[in-house]
Amino acid sequence: MMQHSCRSALCAFAAFSLLPTVFCGTNSPLYAQAAQSATSSDHAQIADVLRGLNRGRMIGQVAVSPDGKRIAWIDPEREKAEIRVAPVDDLAASLRVTAAAKPDQHCEESEPAWAPDSASLAFFSDCAAPGAQADLYLSRLDAKPVRRLTALNGYVHEAAFSPDGKKIAFLYVEGATRPAGALAAMKPWSGVMGEDNIEVQRVAVASVDAAQPAAPEQVTPATLHVYEFDWRPDSNGLAYIAGDPPGENNWWVAKLYTQPLGSAPQAILAPPEVAGPLHGLQIAVPRWSPDGKVIAFIGGLMSDQGSTGGDVWVVSAAGSVPRDITQGRPTSPAWVEWQDNEHLFVTELAGGNSQLIRYRLSGDRTGDGPVTFGSPIFSIPGSVGDGRMRMSLSATADHSMFIFTASTLDRAPEIYGAKPGTVMTSGLEGVMQLSHLNEGVEPAWGKSVSLSWKSDAFRVQGWLLLPKDYDPAKKYPLIVEVHGGPAAAVMSRWGAGGGLSPGAFSALGYFVLQPNPRGSFGQGEAFTQANRKDFGYGDLRDILAGVDAVEVKYPIDPNRVGITGWSYGGFMTMFAVTQTQRFKAAVSGAGLSDWLSYYGENSIDQWMIPYFGASVYDDPAVYAKSSAINYIKQAHTPTLVVVGDRDGECPAPQSFEFWHALRDEHVPTQLVVYPNEGHGFASPAHRRDVMERAVDWFAHYMPATQ
Repeated sequence: MMQHSCRSALCAFAAFSLLPTVFCGTNSPLYAQAAQSATSSDHAQIADVLRGLNRGRMIGQVAVSPDGKRIAWIDPEREKAEIRVAPVDDLAASLRVTAAAKPDQHCEESEPAWAPDSASLAFFSDCAAPGAQADLYLSRLDAKPVRRLTALNGYVHEAAFSPDGKKIAFLYVEGATRPAGALAAMKPWSGVMGEDNIEVQRVAVASVDAAQPAAPEQVTPATLHVYEFDWRPDSNGLAYIAGDPPGENNWWVAKLYTQPLGSAPQAILAPPEVAGPLHGLQIAVPRWSPDGKVIAFIGGLMSDQGSTGGDVWVVSAAGSVPRDITQGRPTSPAWVEWQDNEHLFVTELAGGNSQLIRYRLSGDRTGDGPVTFGSPIFSIPGSVGDGRMRMSLSATADHSMFIFTASTLDRAPEIYGAKPGTVMTSGLEGVMQLSHLNEGVEPAWGKSVSLSWKSDAFRVQGWLLLPKDYDPAKKYPLIVEVHGGPAAAVMSRWGAGGGLSPGAFSALGYFVLQPNPRGSFGQGEAFTQANRKDFGYGDLRDILAGVDAVEVKYPIDPNRVGITGWSYGGFMTMFAVTQTQRFKAAVSGAGLSDWLSYYGENSIDQWMIPYFGASVYDDPAVYAKSSAINYIKQAHTPTLVVVGDRDGECPAPQSFEFWHALRDEHVPTQLVVYPNEGHGFASPAHRRDVMERAVDWFAHYMPATQ
């Protein structure tokens, strides 16, 4: 992920700077100052560690053909990402599928989607406009040329064939200047706020038999921003989750719509208005039953679009009171797919494990018919997915086999298969390994351990990375990394090399604790909702109890414990250093310090109402209670603060405010602002610079060796 460094710095020596640092190149005075302070061996060690983090080959989206005979996947390791297709039982015999006219032409290609008859593959490619616009292409997987189906101008993703194979639908933002969603860098502010320059994501449809590339038909209204969709089983309609524009803000109040093609949409479920436990919560992953009578979806408290978790709900396709079929189940479903009209396949996060379960709905599916849950088809202490959605799997038409990639902190990613009805054991040993792309690849970091500990009424789970070359006779420092969200979860996953990398810290001699405190997915909806109106209190107790648990089991130096995190983890870092002196150093990424001012600054204020219970104007006290800035006099921990200048989720003024306050309180601090970056950093150089600065910060205030 990270290829170039703009700075190899020992930031601690600039910690008392009176001005924020704007990210700059190696010719900057700050770089020269830091370079003089650091030794050549320091720089070489950090560079070697960062290079080693991304060992092994990554695997992009995978898709099994409906007949189960072939697999398509994205190989991102080439000059540009390309599509490979191979027989299921011999992935080494793969062939390239591309829109390129010549063998030496390289195009960026993505999102392979199989036709229902398994004879064709659709995908996006920039061959017509290299490095710029992606279009939709169709390959018959024979000697005939690949056909370009569309002439697009904008952002596209999530292609899906209609069940009859005649059409392909996809999400399309015509004229887009940035990807949809709040993670990308916001456009520079100009014009009438909330009215000008709004881009709307709609469902577009292209004909498989198009004679010439053409603009697609946009079938959903320009007044609705669509986030996810599913074809109606008869191919003549859609179900989709949509909200009013602007799309980056209104997913949290989105509704479920059905729409016959060529007709107006009908809202059949509106969580902002519905009574009961779904009131005011979020919905995702709509899926029609094969008979077209019922729609299943995930509903629950979710803090970010795409980070899906909650309960499985069903509702009549004609509209009805929604039914929660997993109420009280101590897991977090993330993805659903119907097998037939009575059975659903569901992926769940259960503690630290990813598992696939088959549910059975008997009798009245949307009423009071019984629901039974089968034993796990697989349960893996790691991460699984096919690259489309969180924990989604690719299935054959008869659901006799599921294909996905899986990895753990200890095992590099490979392509696996699972067959319902087969006796399988727990872990990756219990599923069929189909690829061997990373045979013999070992992690650059230390061993991982799943831990659990008691905190209040909860049993909290988290992941612990041991230092590389761990020696139990030595004392070690500990870094706590708090995940974003808060409705998310740390999962055991290969590739610990991006952002604030736990793998880098482990490789450099630190223990790294990644807790899943209350508010996280993995232990049911009640656990996810347990931090409502309580940010920074119960969740911080969970984190500190985790530190206690690690210190009991491992040789941790209590005078060398630090904390870091991004987004919600950045907030928790800021808040933690105002509540406890436990941490000796902190690095806050894209955090927020003042919930009251944040409410009026960010571009996604709709997410806050379900968590705080009211707007800041109706109940400012609940926002003030969790604002780190109100407790700044209690902060003494040296804190590095980093943020993108065009972050819409956690705007840069929140970081400025915290840095300014720490500076005035004479707490060692530094603020680094990265140009043209949003909430998720796009530049590999910037991501690497963040990691180098974090490593240097912790090395100065709590070194790995003493």
